[in-house]
Amino acid sequence: MSTLQFIKECQEKVFSGIRISSEDAEKLLNIPEENVKDLARCANEITHDFNGEKIDVEQLNNIKKNACSEDCSFCGQSAFFDTGIDSYQLPTPDEVVTKAQKAKDEGAESYCLVAAWREPSPSDFEKVCKIITKVNDKVGISIECSLGFLTMEQATKLKELGVKRYNHNLETAKSKFSEICTTHTYEDRLKTLEIARNAGLELCTGGIIGLGETREQRLELTLELARIYPEEITINILVPVPGTPLELQTELANSEIVRIFSVIRFLLPESVIKISGGRETNLSDSGAELLQSGANGIITAGYLTMGGNDAKQDFEMIEKIGLKT
Repeated sequence: MSTLQFIKECQEKVFSGIRISSEDAEKLLNIPEENVKDLARCANEITHDFNGEKIDVEQLNNIKKNACSEDCSFCGQSAFFDTGIDSYQLPTPDEVVTKAQKAKDEGAESYCLVAAWREPSPSDFEKVCKIITKVNDKVGISIECSLGFLTMEQATKLKELGVKRYNHNLETAKSKFSEICTTHTYEDRLKTLEIARNAGLELCTGGIIGLGETREQRLELTLELARIYPEEITINILVPVPGTPLELQTELANSEIVRIFSVIRFLLPESVIKISGGRETNLSDSGAELLQSGANGIITAGYLTMGGNDAKQDFEMIEKIGLKT
């Protein structure tokens, strides 16, 4: 059987509702370089079959920045590293309402509130709840949250407030995790996802590629995501931050990025697969190729510690490649 025939056979399994095996996923990820475009094309066809041509566009609000107690080696907000990034505490609800309204006006479908801490204190969580309530009342945009570790009571409260989806990334493969973070464990992250799901929240999880992991470890992360089967997968591409342990990390080849996005689509045909941080700096086309290789979502107008494309520019890119928002 030729490589193209194998890719098409896996695609037919997906179309028939059969989940491909981990062995098939490994073979897909390791196909010859000359077949990467075939893999991408078939992943794109799966995307359109299950999700149509609509691209999920999201904006973020980093509502509490810097001085995080965790030592994640890629993160410019960790208190362990001197990165020169400015700090601020939680804003007022009115400040967030203004930014959320701007995001909605610019065409964002969802708005994610992100905080740089291990977990919210009771008082900070109460403040976040007030922010969510006011955004719901004044703006009416789909709210997602990324607030670190949660208790079941907190997760239930978020659900009651109408939060749609909770983001908590696995960051990398379990076999790589202890090299990336020592202040909490991979199991801690899985537990938080379990709490969020048990509270009735949709899940958003994923990680960062380009941390120095092997291709096999990227597959390991992908298979874990397939086991969890979140409603949304978010994949960041490392942007090395000066002052962090990964500041000299080498960029991934473009074909490596295409491979992982495509294989994720084969494994999770129904999920939103979102190109997150790093697409503007790692990809010459800001993600247009990946949106035709399995991805069907982007974050626009900036990230947690760095800027991004103007929303208008991203919407023009999406329209140019024949997709919809």
